[in-house]
Amino acid sequence: MADDNRMPMNRTVVAYALASLLLGGYSIWRYLMGDYSRILLPASLALVMLVACLMCIASVSQARLAAYLALIVGYLMLALELPWLDEAGIMWLGFAPLLTVLLLPLASAMLLNLLLTPAWLLLSDTQLDAHLALSYVAMALVAALVPWEQRRQQALLDATNPRDPHCNALAREAMHELLASEYKRTQFLGQPFAVLALHLPQLEMASEQFGNRARQALLDALCLAVNRFSRRHDFLGRQSASTFWLVLPDTSQSGVQMVQQRIGQALETTVLVDTGPLQVKIAHCQRLPGESWPRFEQRLLTLTRQLGNN
Repeated sequence: MADDNRMPMNRTVVAYALASLLLGGYSIWRYLMGDYSRILLPASLALVMLVACLMCIASVSQARLAAYLALIVGYLMLALELPWLDEAGIMWLGFAPLLTVLLLPLASAMLLNLLLTPAWLLLSDTQLDAHLALSYVAMALVAALVPWEQRRQQALLDATNPRDPHCNALAREAMHELLASEYKRTQFLGQPFAVLALHLPQLEMASEQFGNRARQALLDALCLAVNRFSRRHDFLGRQSASTFWLVLPDTSQSGVQMVQQRIGQALETTVLVDTGPLQVKIAHCQRLPGESWPRFEQRLLTLTRQLGNN
């Protein structure tokens, strides 16, 4: 989870660093062209972008402030250059709404784009007419499609992702589908089948007493210990907020007892800073000869409820 959150931040840092280099290069180019009156602002803004880059590297919590700085830098550079671009300035009008939607939340970005419409049209130094105003509004709407499409794609990925968003386990719906499939497969092949139920009562109060960080540490420790003693074709799923199922296809009674003992010993020796030793209740449910899937599922659910109530 942490790696997933760091990847967009790393791309942001690279973008800010490139923007700082571009502004610095632009200042040098203005110096070489002898246009000394237009050197100070881009050179100063290059330092501001460097500060924004360093803020993102130092702390994720400062990313929003860094985005505001980047937006101000983009606005100032656009305001500096638009009056000098003549007719070509029309092409750069779309830069302002695009930059806004990339750096701000969608609602705030759309409101800001509409409020700044007169300012950008006046700075473009072209003849104001309805066609130009409609072009700017159209560009603002098209730019808004970028984050909207990103949110739609992310929602689609979240809806189809079989993994639990908070730990290294399958989500409940995906686990139940795979559980039923594996049950029928092993039943057809005449193989034994078992499920290990694990209940972590500490998880219910961890976030209230110690915060989300302690809760995440409990989840990570549990999943790490369980996956360490699982085979490749076994799979761990999250049945509820504090209950997990480890599905063990082709596992006999003695095999599931051995897995339960190893996982229990590993969890007992796991000690976290905030919550102390892990306190996990473990039980197993073995398929009986000739037992149907609905009957086995009912016994497994009953066993899981008993773990949570004890």
